[in-house]
Amino acid sequence: MTNPLNPSPTLLAKLGSIIVHYEEFLSPTGHGFDQAPFRVLVEDAEVMEWMKAMRKIALIPEERSGEPEPEDG
Repeated sequence: MTNPLNPSPTLLAKLGSIIVHYEEFLSPTGHGFDQAPFRVLVEDAEVMEWMKAMRKIALIPEERSGEPEPEDG
C-alpha cells in the first residue's frame, strides 16, 4: 500500500460496504445473515493491508488482545 490516506476507489467501495452491512446487522430487523458479508469484507486482503497501514501511523486503534489491561499501582 503506497498511501493509506489516499485509498483506491475499490477500497473505498469495500469500506463503505462494511459500514452498510454492519448497520443492517445492528438494525432492529437485522439478523445473523447480515453479519456474513461484512465479515468477508473485513477479511479482504486489500482492507487488511489498509488497516495495517492505518495502525502503523496510529490513525485507527489497535485491536484488543482479549487480555485484561494491567492495573496501575
